[in-house]
Amino acid sequence: MFRKPVMIERSEIDKSLDRGTYTFVAVIPCDFQKDLQYGKNPEIQLNVDATRMSQAFNGSSYIQQIVAKEINAYFHGGKSATLAQAVVRNRFNPNLTRPWFGGVVQLINDITMLAIILTGAALIRERENGTLEHLLVMPVTGFEIMCAKIWSMALVVLFASTVSLFAVIQGFLHMPIEGSAPLFFFGVAIHLFAVTSLGIFLACFAKNMPQLGMMIILFLIPMLVLSGGFTPKESMPETLQLVMQAAPTTQMVEISQAILYRGAGISVVWYPMLKLFIIGAALFTVSLTRFRKTMVQS
Repeated sequence: MFRKPVMIERSEIDKSLDRGTYTFVAVIPCDFQKDLQYGKNPEIQLNVDATRMSQAFNGSSYIQQIVAKEINAYFHGGKSATLAQAVVRNRFNPNLTRPWFGGVVQLINDITMLAIILTGAALIRERENGTLEHLLVMPVTGFEIMCAKIWSMALVVLFASTVSLFAVIQGFLHMPIEGSAPLFFFGVAIHLFAVTSLGIFLACFAKNMPQLGMMIILFLIPMLVLSGGFTPKESMPETLQLVMQAAPTTQMVEISQAILYRGAGISVVWYPMLKLFIIGAALFTVSLTRFRKTMVQS
């Protein structure tokens, strides 16, 4: 699904691609109509954001067909549309290497899955072993207990994601990291704050590990599949796009692609990071309320 065409300044092309605002940007020269009428074979430059693999493969050919159709309609079939040529320039992933794209998406999926499972399993094990009652008699609050569970597991996943990014994605897959790695891991830390809170929330409802596993599947699969990593968000219904804005994985996919592929700085990714933090704060508040009720019931 294509957005409605808009006019932008040539100086804004790189900025719009860096922000992920547009997937395709066609540059039409000023004298295009005149050169076309005189048969000078003018060229249209098509810039493609190749981090959106499924759209990049098919979209460029569709756009060439659209241009050819419009030119034929302009000349009423009197001249051939081959007078105009579209020169495709793939940005951020020039060779359309699929492992580059899939590696980062899988890293986000693994971070999300491990964070939810580890924090949820930690609370379930406390309940099964009877040590949750021991925590109740200690001079600690529910907030402190929950923070300890969240950050201990988050640090483990953050260390594992660091090794995966540099050893596997950059070292083994040879994917260049265009942006700031510390900025990326700052986004990962915010993401972990959100998904570990979700893990605590699910563990408060589950009575044992099999129940927790089933509940995780119900939440995890839609979050991963509909986050924009596997399927472009633009191809989803608008209602579903709006709903998925509340999922932490949707914001994390946008942040990671902007930083690692496009070399975006904080001026570009601050807004999705802010939304991710708000989502994390909401999940943490709800999880803390449920966790306190669980401790009282225990």
